[in-house]
Amino acid sequence: MSEQVKVAKAAGIVGAATLASRIMGYIRDMVMSWAFGTSAAADAFYVAYRIPNLLRELLAEGSMSAAFIPVFTETLTRDGREKAHQLANAVFARLMVILAVLTVLGIIFAPQIIRTIAWGWKAGAHQDAFQSAVLLTRVMFPYLLFIGLAALAMGMLNSLRSFLMPALSPVMLNIFTISGVVFLAPHMPSPIQGAAVGVVLGGLFQFLIQVPGLRKEGMMLRPVFSPSHPGVATVGRLAAPIFLSSSVTQINIFIGTVLASFLATGSITYLFYGMRFIHFPLGIFGVAVATAILPTLSTHAAKQEMEEFRDTLSLGLRLVFFIMFPAMAGLITLAVPIVNLLLERGEFNRMSTLGTASALLYYAVGLWAFAGVRIVAQAFYSLQDTRTPVKVAVLALFTNIALSTVFILWTPLQHGGLALATSIAAMVNVGLLTVALREKIGRMDGRRIFLSLAKIVPASVAMGVIGWRISRMPMWESPGNNLVKTELLVGGIAASVIFYLGAMWLLKSEELAFLWGIVKRRRKK
Repeated sequence: MSEQVKVAKAAGIVGAATLASRIMGYIRDMVMSWAFGTSAAADAFYVAYRIPNLLRELLAEGSMSAAFIPVFTETLTRDGREKAHQLANAVFARLMVILAVLTVLGIIFAPQIIRTIAWGWKAGAHQDAFQSAVLLTRVMFPYLLFIGLAALAMGMLNSLRSFLMPALSPVMLNIFTISGVVFLAPHMPSPIQGAAVGVVLGGLFQFLIQVPGLRKEGMMLRPVFSPSHPGVATVGRLAAPIFLSSSVTQINIFIGTVLASFLATGSITYLFYGMRFIHFPLGIFGVAVATAILPTLSTHAAKQEMEEFRDTLSLGLRLVFFIMFPAMAGLITLAVPIVNLLLERGEFNRMSTLGTASALLYYAVGLWAFAGVRIVAQAFYSLQDTRTPVKVAVLALFTNIALSTVFILWTPLQHGGLALATSIAAMVNVGLLTVALREKIGRMDGRRIFLSLAKIVPASVAMGVIGWRISRMPMWESPGNNLVKTELLVGGIAASVIFYLGAMWLLKSEELAFLWGIVKRRRKK
């Protein structure tokens, strides 16, 4: 089996598991929106939740995996499983100490953290929301410890080409958050605290669900303090800059939260739910391909197989674009119907729908860039080059700050402008990274990627017309009638997908042929 087929199969496993997680995530969002709407309590929760959510993105899908996997894979390839296990135990010990210290500091300095995140809440009118957010932050900060350990386990299992349990682990967060709202909230002084307790329990079980996989591989973790271990030093050297460079999207979202705290009540929640919808295709396909591709790229880099390295990178980018551009067209044209059907009930009213749809639309503009950044950055990490992504991340960060300021001060976009600034910053990020990577490794199969985009983009635009026609129907202006809306939305999405695949078949898409070949081989087996 070729490495490209292995990457695609691994991405399929991760994508399927992530789909289950995202479905549970939407059920969680439906429960949260039903219970708390876009109220001040919801704003307080999502301000506090920025911390664990940020850490999940940066550790589980960012710096921990990106710094650890290349070093662990290199040790595994060159020195064998026993040396790789020793490295993992040494990193485990160091990581536990660092995370425990950070957790304690986070609990102590929660008021300062909230003042930084929600700068606009300093005024007395927001005092209740501020105090609630401080308490929720203290409750949820231990999530950092658990998600860090889960990220280490995920990196080990992915390096060993075991992808299912790590990809399923986020399901635990959703299950326990829902349980917290349903079962714990009625017994709490403030119902929103039940959700916070659920987040912490979910983080713990994200780690525990991966323990059987480690045991099966003979890689059970135990703390072994070995400060002089060269692999630990290498992981540490890589982790800090990777943390910054891979966090640019989350830092941009964080800046959006700070600025949204100066806008109308509900703006923070609009941005949160808007990004949640973006995470559906991004997590299922973008993160799945990025997760599957890193161990393979790291192996090629360790063996100095640069031709295979370029082919794998090109495949990853083309597969991501093959999915992300039509998904972007669908989210832009169907923003209002999607939010109306999934969230508009209980405390979540028409104004909430329009506010969330606006955030979703402007985030969707940058969907292809959010996914592309993850793929191109993995190439740098597999080469153990962490400085270049940091430099590019800083430039993208300043772009976001400048555009966010312009959009909220001199345009009527309000929170939509913050989402648009984040999208444009991601485009700047992926563009500069691509230029830098081409200078580093030579050709990147650019002609092949461009020819693929020349087919994907027009087909996606034409497909979007179907969604636009559906969104123009008057039924989306009010809640209820969910059965008819479900049939219409699902039918419209199905028609769009069939149209897109048909168009790509007529255009002789190489990516479609590749994926169909995998399906046929699986059917034969």
